Amino acid sequence: MDRSSPVPLYFQLSQQLEAAIERGELAPGSLLGNEIELAGRLGLSRPTVRQAIQSLVDKGLLVRRRGVGTQVVHSQVKRPLELSSLYDDLEAAGQRPATRVLRHTAEPAGAEAAAALGVPEGAEVVLVERLRLAHGEPMAHLRNHLPAGLLDLDGGALEETGLYRLMRAAGITLHSARQSVGARAATAEEGERLAEPVGAPLLTMERTTFDDTGRAVEFGSHVYRASRYAFEFQLLVRP
Repeated sequence: MDRSSPVPLYFQLSQQLEAAIERGELAPGSLLGNEIELAGRLGLSRPTVRQAIQSLVDKGLLVRRRGVGTQVVHSQVKRPLELSSLYDDLEAAGQRPATRVLRHTAEPAGAEAAAALGVPEGAEVVLVERLRLAHGEPMAHLRNHLPAGLLDLDGGALEETGLYRLMRAAGITLHSARQSVGARAATAEEGERLAEPVGAPLLTMERTTFDDTGRAVEFGSHVYRASRYAFEFQLLVRP
C-alpha cells in the first residue's frame, strides 16, 4: 500500500485483490479470511478492508457466505475485439470453458440471417444454439447460422471445442468479420438461462464472419452476462 498516494487505501487494496483474481492467484473458491485478520496482516483499518471487499462484492468477484467467509467467485472475462472465439478466449483466461448444445438443426433462413450470409430468404441454413459455461456457470447464449454444406458438425464435437476451431480444422480460413456490440436488459427466459435476475444488464454481439475468399461463413447473434464479461477496445489516433 502506498500511504503517500492520493488514491484511497481501500481502492488500492481492491485493485490488488482484483488483479490477483484475474491472474489466477486467487482461484474461484478461495477464501480471503475475515476482515479482522486481513486488517491485521496488511496494517490497515477494518473499515478500509471492509470497503475494499464490498467494492469487489459489488463487482461480483467476491461473495460473502454465512458460516464460510468471503470467497472468490470468479474473474470477469475481458475479451479483446478481435476475430477469436469465446471458447478460445475463455480457455486462454484459464476459465475452463464448457458447452451445452441446445439446438443443432437445419432451418429456413430468416431475413436477417439470409442477408448476413448472402443467401435467399428461406434457403436452408444450419442453426447451432449453445450455452457456453465457465467453471460450471453460464457465461453466454450463442446462436450461429452457417451456410448449408459448409462443414459437417455433430453435437459431440460442438461440446468439446469451439466453432471456429472446427472451421479451421475443416480447412476454412477465417479472414475478417463485421461486428456490432450493444446492451439490453435480460428477459425472464434469458435470466433463467444465464442465472441472472430479470432486467439484469446483458451484452449483445452480432458478427458476420468471412473467409479468405470473401464468402460469409457464419452469422452469430450472442448474449453475454455483463456481470461476468466485458469487451475491450484498443483505440488509435487516425493520422
